[in-house]
Amino acid sequence: MRIHGHLALVMLLGASAAPAQEPPQLSALSLALQRLAEKINPSVVQVFAASYSTPDRESDQSTLLTTQRTSGSGVILDPDGYIVTNAHVVAGAIRVQVELPVTAGDSRDVPRRSVLRPTGRTVGARVVAIDDETDLAVLKVDVKGLPALMFGDSDALKPGQIVMAFGSPLGLAASVSMGVVSAVARQLEPEDPMVYIQTDAPINPGSSGGPLVDTDGRVVGVNTLIYSQSGGNEGIGFAAPSNIVRNVFEQIRATGRVRRGEIAVDTQTITPVMAEGLGLAQDWGVIVAHVDPAGSGARAGLQVGDIVTSLDGKAMENGRQFRVNFYTRGVGDVVTLQVLRGERRLTLRVPVAERADDPMRFAGMVRPEDHLVAKLGILGLNMDERIAGMLPGLLHPEGVVVAAAAADAPISRQGALHPGDVVHALNGRAVTSLTGLRAALTALKPGAPAVLQIERDGRLMYLAFALE
Repeated sequence: MRIHGHLALVMLLGASAAPAQEPPQLSALSLALQRLAEKINPSVVQVFAASYSTPDRESDQSTLLTTQRTSGSGVILDPDGYIVTNAHVVAGAIRVQVELPVTAGDSRDVPRRSVLRPTGRTVGARVVAIDDETDLAVLKVDVKGLPALMFGDSDALKPGQIVMAFGSPLGLAASVSMGVVSAVARQLEPEDPMVYIQTDAPINPGSSGGPLVDTDGRVVGVNTLIYSQSGGNEGIGFAAPSNIVRNVFEQIRATGRVRRGEIAVDTQTITPVMAEGLGLAQDWGVIVAHVDPAGSGARAGLQVGDIVTSLDGKAMENGRQFRVNFYTRGVGDVVTLQVLRGERRLTLRVPVAERADDPMRFAGMVRPEDHLVAKLGILGLNMDERIAGMLPGLLHPEGVVVAAAAADAPISRQGALHPGDVVHALNGRAVTSLTGLRAALTALKPGAPAVLQIERDGRLMYLAFALE
């Protein structure tokens, strides 16, 4: 059948026009990212911190304190006002404020047509706790009904997966950037149990504490640091994995502190040479090199020479992976280990116990009404045989142990007091008890120098600051 030219043209145009009703793939992707940003931005806050500092250059006024103001980002993870940011954003701060996006906890129904971003509310924030090991901090604001984001599973991330970074780089609030996961479980120091997600999503100073999200809008990381020769983004950024963040956040929200878990064993990566020399059944994986006789691993039946093939169903390929997996486990959890011992395959259930060197291990032993040293912003413990036994390698048997330190505790150019520090002397005079330390501090006038001799990790050091 012959079709006349006009009719044929109409049919051709109709055929070609039909697919145009569907949005092109690029437009669909753009729209999806736009909607994702609209969903996430109300849950991202800007964090402002004020702290005291002294001039860097020597001068006649070098002892005068100046106020230093810094800013970063944060992410709302609980509708009742709990926010996660980086510890370095609020460390040593005397005042912390948070700017909430105008749609976060704002009941006003105001039509907005301007492309200019409206200024959100600035509210005071309390530092609930800081976890230095993961560089994470939890803040609390007295605002209810905030739009909180959900956690994703950082263990499921794969290189090449699309992610988006939110925050306030260089103070530019409500900024969003896109990239991919460059690598997972990136370890920055050889013996550091903390690992990071590496991403090329642009991250700059001020982005610290903002969320890294997947395409479903779930928090898979908290932007933490960059590698840069110029000081700006060079495509190498790092975020704390959400599974570690979740563990820290939930512990701090529930108890105000983080307890570290372990099973008191040391493991190593099996090499072909090791396997050949020891006659092992496989030349890869994880071998138990040391078992503390008093630890939970020993009580569960682990032995030196055991090959751990899996932990909670996840194959164990190297010693570092084994240690990192315990970094996301809480005290009291029970892990299931598949173990190869000679030709026998065993299944062992091992309770996770509190890590012996956890700096927060003294926090449960103090009460503010009995152990507060207000002028230092700490809760302290008198040294006794039990406490000394929890401080292996202690140089001096007397002093006051720092059980907890407030986020706004005095800070000097040498740093601040940390949980686990032992105060041995104040201005050259020995400190032997909480009562003596309080009395010595009370005798000092405001503005007087206070030089503490402390012991930290088996080393002595001084902290010097002016009393307020």
